[in-house]
Amino acid sequence: MADDVLKTIGEIGLVPVIKIEDPKDAVPLVKALQAGDLPVAEVTFRTAAAEESIKRINAEVKDMLLGAGTVLTVDQVKKAVAAGAKFIVSPGFNPKVVEYCVKEGIPITPGINNPSGIEQALEFGLKVLKFFPAENSGGLAMLKAMAAPYGGVSFIPTGGINQNNMASYLAWNKIVAVGGSWMVPADLISAGKFDEITRLTAAATAAVHGAELFHVGINHPDAAAAMKTSDWLFKFFKLEPNRDGESAIFAGKLFEVMKHSKRGTHGHIGIGVNSVERGIAAFKRKGIAIQEDTIRKDASGNMLIAYLDIEVAGFAWHLSRKA
Repeated sequence: MADDVLKTIGEIGLVPVIKIEDPKDAVPLVKALQAGDLPVAEVTFRTAAAEESIKRINAEVKDMLLGAGTVLTVDQVKKAVAAGAKFIVSPGFNPKVVEYCVKEGIPITPGINNPSGIEQALEFGLKVLKFFPAENSGGLAMLKAMAAPYGGVSFIPTGGINQNNMASYLAWNKIVAVGGSWMVPADLISAGKFDEITRLTAAATAAVHGAELFHVGINHPDAAAAMKTSDWLFKFFKLEPNRDGESAIFAGKLFEVMKHSKRGTHGHIGIGVNSVERGIAAFKRKGIAIQEDTIRKDASGNMLIAYLDIEVAGFAWHLSRKA
């Protein structure tokens, strides 16, 4: 169960940390998150409303991966799980809480910000940990330095993460997801401004992928036609030949001039993302499949490229991992 929950969190890439003061706000709040393409939430136990909020969400909202955060005691773990929480998050490393969760098979990501915390977690067999408070502990640079000796450990940084810095965290392959609350501010929740929360959430989920245009592929019937277009691009856009391969000529990095018409009526659009796996999961949630035969991986098994099973405006589309 733990692996499945953490895998799903990794596919989403962002965990909103929500603080609910009044249980009546719980259901409309998570529906606002879902409307913004975010099907996961961590309800913090910082308020007395947490347990009841989790109960209401679990009873009324489908397809929501629900967890409990700021869990400090075994008793809180029991209450959260009984209410419907599927994972537990704690700000620090409490051996009693961790031991109970591991024994009961409850997914838990305890908070750490030093090597001793990582080694404590390893003693309990945990491989995914919360890095908290992330920015105040030195940010990504600190995390990379600290994690270097621990090859099998991944992290969910929380604390100071926002729209502007989350993509830099998510670009590192040891980051499962990031946690934050900027899309669910307390004043909007208390004011019932759930449409605004949906808007902020949609912007956040879009930014998770760090998507950017990699290149445009242009189809041609043969190599001679492709060379003619390449020469034009070289001349008028002052582009240097990047690579002349068996199937295509790269004019700079922006144009892939195809020597055939294999994919897409007119060509293809390459989109760079920080994780092809995470991008695929996002499209699958929207009902768009992947052409499995197009997936390419590196030596470590990380996806480098995959084509979506769609054609839009005469173009095929593929996701590519950014360096």
